[in-house]
Amino acid sequence: MSNKNHPYHLVDASPWPILASLSALILMSGIIKWFHFYNHSLLMIGFTSMLLIMFQWWRDISREATLQGLHTYTVTMGMRWGMILFITSEVFFFISFFWSFFHNSLAPAIELGMNWPPKGIMTFNPIQIPLLNTLILLTSGITVTWAHHSLMENNYKQSTQGLMMTVILGLYFSLLQGYEYFESSFSISDAAYGSSFFVATGFHGIHVIIGTTFLAVCMARHMKNHFSQIHHFGFEAAAWYWHFVDVVWLFLYISIYWWGS
Repeated sequence: MSNKNHPYHLVDASPWPILASLSALILMSGIIKWFHFYNHSLLMIGFTSMLLIMFQWWRDISREATLQGLHTYTVTMGMRWGMILFITSEVFFFISFFWSFFHNSLAPAIELGMNWPPKGIMTFNPIQIPLLNTLILLTSGITVTWAHHSLMENNYKQSTQGLMMTVILGLYFSLLQGYEYFESSFSISDAAYGSSFFVATGFHGIHVIIGTTFLAVCMARHMKNHFSQIHHFGFEAAAWYWHFVDVVWLFLYISIYWWGS
């Protein structure tokens, strides 16, 4: 690497991509086995192996960025565009759920009794837990922005506080959503309404858990002084992702919880 005369990062051979692919296969097979045979042993094996691989892969990338200095300006620009394209793909992922929801709700089929929500479905009150979760996510958007600006101003203490508050709010959101699912009077198999509701809000909930994990890793790295005023793209990408999660929730709240009820 000392003789390199270009600003690009040619990654070393790594076992993590192929192992992560195999782990994802085991995880998906475990989910199918859990759904059909009510046995989650394979799911736990896949989930545990995926966590171990993620930890070691992220560790290697953190070393490359922080200790080896391989993430040059050119490399980080490529990573920025990669994150932008990834979030764009996520936007279209959620557009498909909204498309399905509005297709069913604006012109309910005869099988739904030409009524939305279908008769017998008791929807959630939008000014109870859903509104609280909206306030939680909006507040977390403020705290992550506070943490980002504190980092750019080299204020270590406030950046740590902002990140910690964001992680706590993300966990609180997930707990409330789990409680909401537990108390739900309908399930994913209750007509198109149940499918639209649980698929859209469930995938958003998964994204909140991923974003919380992303920010928790950034907080651990920040406490180890991995970030500086001008070199902190890992945290910036996490903040972008979190703002995306916030915006998607606003659309979910307005369309599914409020208008759809």
